[in-house]
Amino acid sequence: MANRKKILFLTGSMNQTIQMHKISMYLTEYDCYFSQFFSDDTIISYAIKWGILNGTIMGRPLKRIAENYLMSQGLNIDDKAELHAYDLVVFCSDLLFPNKFKDTKTIWVQEGMIDPFTKLSSLIQKLQLPRYWTMGTSLNGTSNLCDIYCAASEGYKNYITEKGTSSDKVIVTGIPNYDHLKLFLDNDFPYSDYVMVATSDIRETFRFENRTKFLRKCVEIAGEKRLLFKLHPNENKSRAIEEIKCICPENTLIFTDGPTNDMIANCSELITQYSTVVYTGIALGKKVYSFFNIEELNQLMPIQNEGTSAENIANICREYIEFNGKGNQYVAQYTPWFEKCDKGYE
Repeated sequence: MANRKKILFLTGSMNQTIQMHKISMYLTEYDCYFSQFFSDDTIISYAIKWGILNGTIMGRPLKRIAENYLMSQGLNIDDKAELHAYDLVVFCSDLLFPNKFKDTKTIWVQEGMIDPFTKLSSLIQKLQLPRYWTMGTSLNGTSNLCDIYCAASEGYKNYITEKGTSSDKVIVTGIPNYDHLKLFLDNDFPYSDYVMVATSDIRETFRFENRTKFLRKCVEIAGEKRLLFKLHPNENKSRAIEEIKCICPENTLIFTDGPTNDMIANCSELITQYSTVVYTGIALGKKVYSFFNIEELNQLMPIQNEGTSAENIANICREYIEFNGKGNQYVAQYTPWFEKCDKGYE
């Protein structure tokens, strides 16, 4: 129907793309479209053209993977929002904010773990430099540019408000893909009782990593147990595999894809760097290692709401697209949909 309102979901990694798809599945009364996260900045456009950003969600490799998924699901693609004007845009990141959306209703959805806030992050904020100059996600969710922010937990709400986003814009919703992690205990992954290592794309996002030192630490932690590596999707896989084979025991298992959460469910210990999957380990009671402080991770842990985060966020999208007012006004009167059901609201 020509008069149906339109929602654009900005996608990125496969995790972000699947999250956006899950949210859209509860919004069938609207025309939903998808576009890979993009910028209208000239410098960024040239960096993408020259392949400099291929290790990021704006680069061609991840865009191709995301769009193949969207097409396989029969979803509508509107690259860079060139086909339509939209009544609502759902962001997977606010590190960049296209000018074309400045007069459009916007909602930011947390994807997963946010990188550590560093001295560089602080300097960039103080000098009001582009947030993406951190070469990571430490300032994701802190721009205060979107109308509403959907956070994984109270801990993450505190983080993004302390770093710049107004608290009256933030709703704790949980996040799809990390809100019912106990489900993964029932799986058919064929291996068990190993020490699992989930690597990160530190080098691919222009940051320093001593991978040799990290691998040796993994071997030390594992001791007599077998090691299993699950490589980050953005990594230079041939390089990573060669490094692992040079340092780790011959019986080490290496996976470039596969069911990460099932692998974690079957491991005895989990070693991570800057990976959101550490939360799967925490939720399933595993002994975990991370470049983050473990006590802080326990406070930031996404809420476990039995898999209702996508529906929670979809209901916020539905209510806000019809709401006559600003984002903070909507948040001020917001009541979770399940509480409305309990109270018998229409």
